[in-house]
Amino acid sequence: MTATAIRLLLVDDDPLVRAGLALMMGGAADIEIVGEAADGGEVEDAVERTRPDVVLMDIRMPSVDGLTATQRLRERADPPEVVVLTTFHADEHVLHALRAGAAGFVLKDTPPAEIVDAVRRVAAGEPVLSPAVTRQLMRHAAGTAADSRQARARDRLDALNDREREVAVAVGRGLANAQIAAELFMSVATVKTHVSRILAKLGLNNRVQIALLAYDAGLLDEDGH
Repeated sequence: MTATAIRLLLVDDDPLVRAGLALMMGGAADIEIVGEAADGGEVEDAVERTRPDVVLMDIRMPSVDGLTATQRLRERADPPEVVVLTTFHADEHVLHALRAGAAGFVLKDTPPAEIVDAVRRVAAGEPVLSPAVTRQLMRHAAGTAADSRQARARDRLDALNDREREVAVAVGRGLANAQIAAELFMSVATVKTHVSRILAKLGLNNRVQIALLAYDAGLLDEDGH
């Protein structure tokens, strides 16, 4: 185990799934499994006890689900990052978890190496969500509340200046910092500064939430994406 190993908490109501995840993650020298929980109701105590960097969270559990557990975690001071585990990629519960602050999600049938990579990426501050899947999830959840949601999203985005708004749209399109820098003719460091300011101004947790807000406001459609 390396001195800077990623501290990981596993949360799933199925002991066989937890055992499989533990076996999978145990082979990574830079990941340390610091605890397990069998229900969302156990998560806060487990986090308090083990201080994980990342929580790998099942979305569907019988008592307290992963959505509720994620919301509770993200309300804490200095919360761990959350990666949602799910069986279905077009699941409204996943969308709600992302809105609550989860940094992304992985399917339970994802190849082991990709799940390990997802934990590493989230620990490094990168969301685990492809632009195509983001759009599919957001369209899946679009419904009768779309108009009011758009109005609320646009009101929130009024807090941004023009440059920050451009960066927010680029984040919503799934571009990495280097791609945004090239497209908007600014340095990567400046892009990072803009992203940090957007998060602070809008009270958001991560880039996934910026993307969701840009979509809700209709900015991605307006740009043809």
